[in-house]
Amino acid sequence: MSARKIASLIAIVASLTLPVTAEPVAIVGGKVWTGTRQGTVPSGVIVIDKGRVVSVDKAGSPVPLEATVIDAGGKWVTPGIISAFSRTGIVEVDAENTTDDTSAGDSDYSVALDAADGFNPDTTAIAVTRVEGITRIVVAPEASSNLFAGQGFIADTSGSVDTEIDRKAFLLVSMGEHGASLAGGSRPAAWAQLRAALDDAKAYPGRYLASNEGTALDRVDAVALVPAAKGQQLILIEANKASDLNAIMDFAEANKDLDIAIVGADEGWRVAPRLAKAGIPVIVDSYSNLPESFERLGATGENAARLRAAGVTVAIAAISDATHNARLAMQIAGNAVANGLSHEDAMEALTTAPASIFGLQGLGVIGPGSRADIVVWDGDPLEVTSNPDVVMIDGEVQSMVTRQSELRDRYLKLDERERPLAYVRP
Repeated sequence: MSARKIASLIAIVASLTLPVTAEPVAIVGGKVWTGTRQGTVPSGVIVIDKGRVVSVDKAGSPVPLEATVIDAGGKWVTPGIISAFSRTGIVEVDAENTTDDTSAGDSDYSVALDAADGFNPDTTAIAVTRVEGITRIVVAPEASSNLFAGQGFIADTSGSVDTEIDRKAFLLVSMGEHGASLAGGSRPAAWAQLRAALDDAKAYPGRYLASNEGTALDRVDAVALVPAAKGQQLILIEANKASDLNAIMDFAEANKDLDIAIVGADEGWRVAPRLAKAGIPVIVDSYSNLPESFERLGATGENAARLRAAGVTVAIAAISDATHNARLAMQIAGNAVANGLSHEDAMEALTTAPASIFGLQGLGVIGPGSRADIVVWDGDPLEVTSNPDVVMIDGEVQSMVTRQSELRDRYLKLDERERPLAYVRP
């Protein structure tokens, strides 16, 4: 093998995967958005070794002689995008119940339901999500039997049978209209259930010595709620209406040991200063800009910009279609930019913000020691016409093939003589 193996970007994309070797990799010449204090390096050199970023330097910096070189000249290079909220990988076909593990309305359990038990890395949506530049997905179950949806997880989008999974990364709780409907028909019923459940968890195991049932939870669910009740697990709460968000902040002030984030927050801009003061981060969908329900009467495309201007930590995700379209996060962030959010804040909302919310060390940034989840784009990532040329997860170049691309290629090359005889109306 030659002292330096030079591979053009086109050749790497064509080969689809980079051989796993002991040699380092260098991405050279791209406009590197680091997500760190280093800012954006106009023409950077990124050296990667053993799945980690070794250095990020300016053009002309030395590259190890044995490195495989990816020429990113004139292209954008960013951290791998983190889908801050999705149901990717736990449902294949929405209309086919046997392929849908998002919810369990007939189950005796709720808090204890672990969505990771239903994760299928072979789901076609995984590859579709990956080729759009998303390297990590936050996957949440859906509340169905009561306001507790269960345990969510975080996974990479490699599609490998041994995909890395961070199980029980958070607990999802549904409040607002949906939570009210599940808890007995009203918001007071939902809050009563949540407070009673937390009391059960905090009193575990004492309350359960003589019985398998607590005030609100059985023993199995109470055990599952203990980490969240002790502030050792993130509680992600679904809510949209300003009054519901205020109720959550009242609850947080009364339970300062809890770790809380909010998903939805369509009317978050109305209480943005209080959210910022409380230090509660939010995950929003900038496509949600219409009064689709009574809890979204104040929805606006400027929500993300107003929240960020107030100092709230904001992540952006495709909440409205979380199963198959997590890949639209970049387009949604672009819409937020069109409605006042800065480009820098939009990029942070796709990378550093979700990494911070979910405690993902070494992800969402490109810097010395960070994990080498990196994407090379053919244009600005927030432009709808831009696409990834290279996607790396932990330093390994990923396949850019999906079921859709295979079908496209098959029918583009189909010989007319191989087509079935068409029916001709007499």
